[in-house]
Amino acid sequence: MAETHVLFVEDDDVIREATQLALERDGFVVTSRPDGLSGLEAFRADRPDIALLDVMVPGLDGVSLCRRIRDESTVPVIMLSARADSIDVVLGLEAGADDYVTKPFDGAVLVARIRAVLRRFGHATGGQTIGEPEPQQVGGVLVFGDLEVDTEGMAVHRAGEQVALTPTEMRLLLEFSAAPGTVLSRDKLLERVWDYGWGGDTRVVDVHVQRLRTKIGQDRIETVRGFGYKLRP
Repeated sequence: MAETHVLFVEDDDVIREATQLALERDGFVVTSRPDGLSGLEAFRADRPDIALLDVMVPGLDGVSLCRRIRDESTVPVIMLSARADSIDVVLGLEAGADDYVTKPFDGAVLVARIRAVLRRFGHATGGQTIGEPEPQQVGGVLVFGDLEVDTEGMAVHRAGEQVALTPTEMRLLLEFSAAPGTVLSRDKLLERVWDYGWGGDTRVVDVHVQRLRTKIGQDRIETVRGFGYKLRP
């Protein structure tokens, strides 16, 4: 099995070195950089499997670096923040990050989050979500008004135009498409899309739903207050 290559951008020398050692002990290949510009160069040169980006790094901050990466790739991105401030979290997620971890973090927790992200990304291109029912039209195209979801080819079209989704957005849409008209709670979406077997921050869900709405239509996913979201058939 090929080794997983991690790009880690962190300006604190102690955190960077300690985290790199911890990840390498768990079998990851790690490229670490102290600032955003050198991190972007390393990303373009090495094409890692996943990127860990601290929010507050010099040169090119983590949020801006995430945007640059997302312009070029759908590689999974986890943001690292010294605080669970709503602004930090939302900015990172809106920039295209798939998850975030608050510092200080336990090495085992970070590894678990990395593996969870990698698992769901691996299956995002495989065409189905583990342990959950597949859409009724397996191998076909699901049609919701002007929205077409190809569950086998992992492609989405709106009004005939292809829609570019990240793997996390695609998995989220597949969950909605598998049960149109059914309300899915934030906790259930965290479990199914983010692979959280424990409580997670539902802001991750809210920001990704909003990003998905901007791509497939604001009215396509309805908010059911106090319960969650549902896809309009």
